[in-house]
Amino acid sequence: MNPAVQWLTLFYMILAGVTMGLAYDSYRVLSLKFNFPKWLNAMLDLLYWLCAALFVFRMLYAGNQGQLRFYVFLGLFLGIWIYFLIFSVTVRRFVLMLIQSVQYMCRLLWRLMEIMIGKPLRWLWRLIIGLLVLLGRILLFILKLLLRLTKPIWVLPVRWI
Repeated sequence: MNPAVQWLTLFYMILAGVTMGLAYDSYRVLSLKFNFPKWLNAMLDLLYWLCAALFVFRMLYAGNQGQLRFYVFLGLFLGIWIYFLIFSVTVRRFVLMLIQSVQYMCRLLWRLMEIMIGKPLRWLWRLIIGLLVLLGRILLFILKLLLRLTKPIWVLPVRWI
């Protein structure tokens, strides 16, 4: 294997290490923010490591057809070390900010739907209830009026028939 392929493989492994660190920090912030159950956390850990292994193997295969050498491990270690040294705090803050932005947008959309759909439906419901109450009171008024108008007839003795 020529040195150009080895350097390319080393670069790919450094890139894979940085990507693994990025994915790990994102996953860590998400799991802490959303408080997943322990069993789901274990499944997500397993899924992370499976995806990381497949990604590293894909990068290794792209670099040197999957040959495992010492500099592959060195590149992964350097990539992860560089990531945690330089980018980790920034990525965690960014992911947290991204989560908060998505939550804000969801609350905003919910509020918008409530204003655009919920309030008109509530107004319509109140209008229908108000009309039914009004009709009930009008009907009750008419029945009381009829009762008062027909009361003198009730007082008459029934024997005159």
